[in-house]
Amino acid sequence: MPRLSVIVPCFKVQGFLRECLDSVLEQSFHDIEVIAVDDRSPDGSGAILDEYAARDPRVRVLHLPENVGLGRARNAALPYATGDFLLFLDSDDTLTPGALRAVADRLAEAGDPDVLVFDYARTYWWGGTRRNALAEVLGATDGVFTAAERPEILDLLMVVWNKAYRRDFVEENGFRFPPGYYEDTPWTFPVMFSAGRIATLDRICVNYRQRRQGSILSTTSRKHFDVHEQYKRVFAFVDAHPELAGWRPCLHRRMGEHCLDILAKPDRLPPAARAEFFRRTAELYRAFRPAGADAGDLGDLDVLTGSYASYRLREQAGRAGRAGGRQALRVRRAAAARVRRALTGLRGRGPLDEDLVLYSAASHQALRGDPAAVYRAAREIAPRLRGVWVVRDAQVAAELPAGVDHVLLDSPEYLRLTARAKFFVNDVNWPGTLVKRPGSVHVHTHRGTPLKYLGADLLGKPGARLGLDVPQMLRRADRWDHSLVANRHSELVWERAYPCHFASARTGSPRNDVLVAGGPTEFRARHGIPADHTVVLYAPTRRDYVRGGHVDRIDLARFAADLGEGHTLVVRLHPALAAGPARGLGLAELHRRGIVVDATGEPHAEEVMLASDVLVTDYSSIMFDYANLDRPIVVHADDWPTFTASRGAYLDITAEAPGHVSRSYRELAWLFASGGWRDEESARLRADFRSRFCEFDDGRAAERVVRTLLLGEAMPEPPGRVPGPAGARDLLAST
Repeated sequence: MPRLSVIVPCFKVQGFLRECLDSVLEQSFHDIEVIAVDDRSPDGSGAILDEYAARDPRVRVLHLPENVGLGRARNAALPYATGDFLLFLDSDDTLTPGALRAVADRLAEAGDPDVLVFDYARTYWWGGTRRNALAEVLGATDGVFTAAERPEILDLLMVVWNKAYRRDFVEENGFRFPPGYYEDTPWTFPVMFSAGRIATLDRICVNYRQRRQGSILSTTSRKHFDVHEQYKRVFAFVDAHPELAGWRPCLHRRMGEHCLDILAKPDRLPPAARAEFFRRTAELYRAFRPAGADAGDLGDLDVLTGSYASYRLREQAGRAGRAGGRQALRVRRAAAARVRRALTGLRGRGPLDEDLVLYSAASHQALRGDPAAVYRAAREIAPRLRGVWVVRDAQVAAELPAGVDHVLLDSPEYLRLTARAKFFVNDVNWPGTLVKRPGSVHVHTHRGTPLKYLGADLLGKPGARLGLDVPQMLRRADRWDHSLVANRHSELVWERAYPCHFASARTGSPRNDVLVAGGPTEFRARHGIPADHTVVLYAPTRRDYVRGGHVDRIDLARFAADLGEGHTLVVRLHPALAAGPARGLGLAELHRRGIVVDATGEPHAEEVMLASDVLVTDYSSIMFDYANLDRPIVVHADDWPTFTASRGAYLDITAEAPGHVSRSYRELAWLFASGGWRDEESARLRADFRSRFCEFDDGRAAERVVRTLLLGEAMPEPPGRVPGPAGARDLLAST
């Protein structure tokens, strides 16, 4: 008996079916069966199913004699399912890698609940990906519960395919799908109401394909009227189970919201049928209105107590309001532009404030990186300087430490300060609207030592510069006066990649001062990492050859297990991936289960580095910073040719690595199993790397920036480390 039965109904999906089946059969978890149902599909779907069944004994195919629709096709598979748990996968959707292993592990951890709810991401036909907006609901608890104990679970998309169901629970209750559109509604509500033990999995397991055409829900048809019958079935189920009567108000509201949502979609109902759909919805809404419900409880749904004409008026008013809002936004932007022009006129009229320094980091998102290190040094060395942070919104402002002076981007105060400030310190370009006044000083810190192509060098890499206006970037870089460098390699790269008007400042990287100095960190204690553990920091970079940038190069759970007792695996994804779906593809769940520590959201990378004993990375610039610690580094370069072809690199990091290089997971695991990651050869490679790329990092970089660039004082050049050998191969020469 398999652990999981995956039911896949198929109808006119020959273009997507192979991808769907491959996503199931190539999972790392093999204790499964696939029951695929050919719903009398007129295309080649049936033949594709037979092809897969012929080569994989886990696949069973049912060919229905007539087309019965999605719900009843699922029903046809149920008697043949023998797994402990049932999953339903639509044949144009796919499972994410590792999804079934995560589902099986969570089911075991939760003691075989009646229902397991997991996450999904919408994948759009044009290539975009968006995670479920309510994903935080799934991570709110580790235990099991009922829907009554956590009713917010019903706020999630009420579909059948984002859940696993205990087969005995389904059979005991006789759950089945009715015919018609919206067949998931009379399945999911009764299932969730009846389940005595519900668990959640905070992991994206399904890619929910948003098709440009061909989707049932985007088809204009009177079949959307089926939603009324489906809700009648749910109310009938509740009526047959008196213990569920308390759900009627919730169900009544959800029904009204769902039907009005269908009515609001322009591509669902034929125009001539819209009035009839409204009337039927209103009749149903009145018929199932809970006894004693107050009119004040209706909220926006009170429109269903009136006429269709009233609904249309409100709909038109809503559209007019949205149009008015857009017009108001245009007016505000025009007014802001006038203010900017007025304040720009201040250039040459009033003197610059010689003691005013504006700071920004990570596109106005936080107080961190090199600008933060300069800011802290300036407060200590030159307290007369007023440092003001530019932040993008009130949320970022609220996260700043107490006592930090700040201003919101594009606010009147921001415009006033940018017209008067003497100094600007940033690690990303300032907005194009900022006009550089004569005498002002722009200090650009960058964001580490460059390995990947940047700036003008991206002109020959169309995939890597997708959506990036390189000429505009260079026009903004023309405002730089000083470009901070930590080594001569960086100096050469920045002068090549940004052919602008700045001067290179051999200051070192201010953010690396703490790494040079070393010292304690609270990271281990905060995450419960034993003091005697060897902490392995895995910090991969993003890829330009895939949309979204995220590629799982190694199996994190396997790596953590292979490291063995006495080790803790800490994972820090590229900052650009922190807010996207990448963490939901398994990292967040592994963190919850204590298998790895997810440090992606940690605001200060330096603290994470200080807490680790060894770095495993691929092509992330974090290796250049980490080298200051003089701790082992392993470069995992299993896709180096692909990476360099898509993005470009200034040096061959596999030939001039800061430690051993692995080109497969087997090699990576062997390095740690054998202890080779910290052998004498590793130390020799690291020493050569440090001498070249940590040349100007001496622990006084922030002080050097403040004294020489902000205060104009003299300060000796950094002593530097011994430069790398003159014959070191650098791809700059050949590109």
